[in-house]
Amino acid sequence: MEHELTVIIPVFNEVDNLERVKEEMLFFLKAAKKRSKVLFVNDGSKDSSLSVIQKICNENQEFTYISFDRNYGLSTAIKAGFDFANTRWVGYIDADLQTSPMDFNILLDYADQYQLVTGVRANRKDSMVKNLSSKIANGIRRAFTHDDMDDTGCPLKIIQTEYAKKIPMFKGLHRFLPAMILLQKGKIKQHPVQHFERIAGKSKFHLWNRLFGPLSDCFAYVWMKKKYINYKVAERKI
Repeated sequence: MEHELTVIIPVFNEVDNLERVKEEMLFFLKAAKKRSKVLFVNDGSKDSSLSVIQKICNENQEFTYISFDRNYGLSTAIKAGFDFANTRWVGYIDADLQTSPMDFNILLDYADQYQLVTGVRANRKDSMVKNLSSKIANGIRRAFTHDDMDDTGCPLKIIQTEYAKKIPMFKGLHRFLPAMILLQKGKIKQHPVQHFERIAGKSKFHLWNRLFGPLSDCFAYVWMKKKYINYKVAERKI
């Protein structure tokens, strides 16, 4: 039986979380509604994350990895995961496990009907400053993209791989995944998922890249929307 879902896990200096990631992903793989596998993307970690990832993948055949030569950022790690995936669907979750892999099963219920299904973090366990800045950033993004999504920063998504591979690379990509699917005339849906406090490691985001970064990215999106090429092949002989 072939795998149907690749779960992409970007990793940057998350050595203290990786054993827990392994255990929770093993639990999900046994209960997944579609046969799944894991793809770690080591984004140039400077701690011992890579050696732990290598050990996990050597011991578990459904765990794989790619490793960058240096740190490129979250959007690049996600895009690389899309590029290397060979399953019908791709999923994405952060290594901090503030969302639960088991909630992929909730999103999978809609994966056939929608080209992207994203979580919405219910009862967020973040600081007041982080919650407020995210709320403002989401409002700014919606004004530019009209994607009607409440929480595009939620690190729990499932996308049909055919659509994910057509998403062009740019920094800040992870905030615009629903909008990029809409540009392809795809359908998107959001659904509440669980949210937890970060147990180990440090957040890679601060006020600047959580609030002001998305604002500048919105202008890049507007330019891209005007230039975006979208087509469907009606017939072929190749």
